[in-house]
Amino acid sequence: MRTLENRVALVTGGSGGIGSALVRRLAGAGVDVALTYSGHAEDAEKLADEVRATGRRAVVMQADFADPDTPLRVVTQAEEQLRAGLAILVAAAGEARVTSWKEVDLDLWDRTQAVNLRAPFFLTQLVLQGMIGRGFGRILYFSSIAAHNGGVVGPHYASSKAALHGLVHFLAPRVADEGVTVNAIAPALIAGTHMLPANPHDPEALPLPIPVGRLGTTDEVADLALAMLRNGYLTNKVIGLDGGLYPD
Repeated sequence: MRTLENRVALVTGGSGGIGSALVRRLAGAGVDVALTYSGHAEDAEKLADEVRATGRRAVVMQADFADPDTPLRVVTQAEEQLRAGLAILVAAAGEARVTSWKEVDLDLWDRTQAVNLRAPFFLTQLVLQGMIGRGFGRILYFSSIAAHNGGVVGPHYASSKAALHGLVHFLAPRVADEGVTVNAIAPALIAGTHMLPANPHDPEALPLPIPVGRLGTTDEVADLALAMLRNGYLTNKVIGLDGGLYPD
């Protein structure tokens, strides 16, 4: 249970519902955290204060991962400010604009692919050699049930998440014997996020008939993510957390 203690993590999208729950778990496990936010600076700073109150260090950075220069800037600043190489990368920042397939334009397609796919890969490329050199690394991508069944956001989103699975399956076996694991978690219908399809007729109704009969929680996602990060024997896996919606 002390696998992660005194390690340094970068969590993109750390101010979101799932990201913030995981940041708290990491701090509780003895991890120093660099977290990024897109448009919720106050939430990110408040979360960083919570981390510092546990005795761990925290760094906050604004980041637009549609900008191709952002991955290098974020990794460089995180390692400089925390004075250590990154041992954990959690790519939780995402772009998910609900759009009909007929209405997807080039700008939306490119932005979604850049944030959801391009940035996670280049972040990985930037940190992976250091992880290999230190003999320890944890890489965790945030996918979605949409990667399996298409989902409801649109083709731009589903394809970007499905491509993350290809990254997992390419990278994981190539670094497994170097102490580095590469996995993805695919949550769906989680309360406390901005990813739920709304029912204008009944806001309290479940958006889909979820077998367990309720929405998931951000804490449940964070618990699973932390367990995956702690486990050095788990790699090359995409694990769904969706209340039984998709039978992996």
